[in-house]
Amino acid sequence: MIEAMIDQPKSVREGEELDLAALAAWLRASTELLGADESLELMQFPSGYSNLTYMVRLGDRELVLRRPPHGNTVKSGHDMGREYTVLTKLAPSYALAPKPLAYCEDPAILGAPFYLMERRRGIIIRRRPPKDLVLDAAAARRLSTALIDGLAELHGIDWKAAGLGLLGKPEGYARRQVEGWTRRLERSKTDDLPKLDAVAAWLAAELPADADADAALIHNDYKYDNVLLDPADPSRILAVLDWEMATIGSPRMDLGTTLGYWVEASDDARLQGLAFGPTNLPGSLTRAELIERYEQKTGLCVGDGVYYRVFGLFKIAVIVQQIYARYQRGSTLDPRFAALGYFVTALAEVAEGALSRG
Repeated sequence: MIEAMIDQPKSVREGEELDLAALAAWLRASTELLGADESLELMQFPSGYSNLTYMVRLGDRELVLRRPPHGNTVKSGHDMGREYTVLTKLAPSYALAPKPLAYCEDPAILGAPFYLMERRRGIIIRRRPPKDLVLDAAAARRLSTALIDGLAELHGIDWKAAGLGLLGKPEGYARRQVEGWTRRLERSKTDDLPKLDAVAAWLAAELPADADADAALIHNDYKYDNVLLDPADPSRILAVLDWEMATIGSPRMDLGTTLGYWVEASDDARLQGLAFGPTNLPGSLTRAELIERYEQKTGLCVGDGVYYRVFGLFKIAVIVQQIYARYQRGSTLDPRFAALGYFVTALAEVAEGALSRG
């Protein structure tokens, strides 16, 4: 039963194949990961919506390979060199960061820069838990508590001691985020999105005075499907994944992204359809309880969190719009992306409603 819950790769999706001969030649010439007589096999972890993630089997070893999506035009969110550097500096002192093993910046090998890291085996919870994972009210509360405690722990990392001081510029970070995601929205529009435009204007006008206080290492996409859980104890986090947007910045804005993903059991039917994970299970912490727990664990004051949640909803909407734009332009054939336009509109409506109530 435990083995059945572990996240497993599948056959590589059409249009996302890699040149195995080129990969094998590079591994043998530039690393010590693949012996002259060892075989190389490739499968894909198919559930992500951003960077492409593969399992590479080298003899009897399993590694993970990450590269940007095809048709990518947002380099900052898919910078493999940056992600590799973050993990290289972080892994020695933060046990939840997977160990990176090799980086290739030459796009001639696989069409884009890529890196390899260790594979850790565990549960990844996406829109629904694995069928063998039972989450009653008590288990859902432990799981949601572990998730927010993990974010608080991440924000407590001594990023200067880890050598990450040059990773970002914490001064003015929050305003740059609002402005940057607004620009990304404009570049990725496939239709008019007046409600999302209105949310962007509100975020620019209502930026809290303390948004940049207490700079921390932030993940920027912290949610259930970016943590790996222990099959023997699903409330124990074994790894934090997908560090491509990590930087030094506002922990409150980072919390806002998590709040943006968080759908409660009491939310309306439209919101239930937007759930990115089982955050709405009976027993799960509410958004208010997440904030309260986070404040207890970090000592930071967040307040009611309305601004940060609205920012999270806006940012997620723009990320989804960027993916939808790649699909509309024919850069990806992934059929999952065809309906993403609806989710952009729904997220915009939810964000507009949240700021109105706030």
